[in-house]
Amino acid sequence: MKSLIGLAALLATTSAFGITGDWIEDSVHPYVGLVVFYKADGTVVQRCSGSLISPTKLVTAGACVDAAAVSARVYFQQGAGANFDPNTGIDPLTGFPTTCAAGTLGTLCATSSSLHNYGFANFAGWPNTRDAGVVILDQPIAQPKYGQLPTAGVLESLGRGTNNTLFTVSGYGLSRTVNVHTKLSNVSFRERLMSSSSLVDFTNSQNTDGYNLQMQGNGNDRGGTCSGDSGGPVLLGGSNSNLIVAVASFRLNQLCGGTYFGYRIDRQEVLDWINSR
Repeated sequence: MKSLIGLAALLATTSAFGITGDWIEDSVHPYVGLVVFYKADGTVVQRCSGSLISPTKLVTAGACVDAAAVSARVYFQQGAGANFDPNTGIDPLTGFPTTCAAGTLGTLCATSSSLHNYGFANFAGWPNTRDAGVVILDQPIAQPKYGQLPTAGVLESLGRGTNNTLFTVSGYGLSRTVNVHTKLSNVSFRERLMSSSSLVDFTNSQNTDGYNLQMQGNGNDRGGTCSGDSGGPVLLGGSNSNLIVAVASFRLNQLCGGTYFGYRIDRQEVLDWINSR
């Protein structure tokens, strides 16, 4: 099996971990949140992205709902960590990554002690990695709109190829990664960003086989996903779409270039599991 790079990101004190390529700030999908996961002692495990599909249910990646994580906090501000201060280790406007700022709990921020993993186990069972997760919020968050679950098999009606099917991705991950031997630095805006991508395949390769959605984020005003975008929505259609057909899952290289993959949630068994949480 090829070396896989998951899109979940550890939280570093000097840099929080967006969307790569030609991205824009995302004020269109307010239900997409920045999710920080914690161990029992309050230590940060990692951070990911996720989508509210109701006031209390957030869909993310199974890789994010790590076995070590027992709780989570979700920030829904577009610039959830944009003012992160490495000296204090906190964003003074939002409280990221350790608390909800005063007046934001239950409006722009929520906690969770109910985490659910569909069965993800470090990409075991390839290519059916079971990379789906659900976070149930302790405080309901009212949004003008929520992400929508698809009908089962909605992707099956799509034609193949990069020119006729467009997707929108949204998340809080890195916007550029660099080789460890270069003097350049990774780029992170700590904001919710979005970009468009085109379809490559979802059935006919060893990396997809009906379970994963392969997309192309290079060129033509397009972008892809990177570390920290894991669990963020892959929306079928343009920027105004709210139809989640996959969650950002993995890529095949460390520099966040080329194609990337989402774990399909338009399969009946995955939808049944999400709806049962």
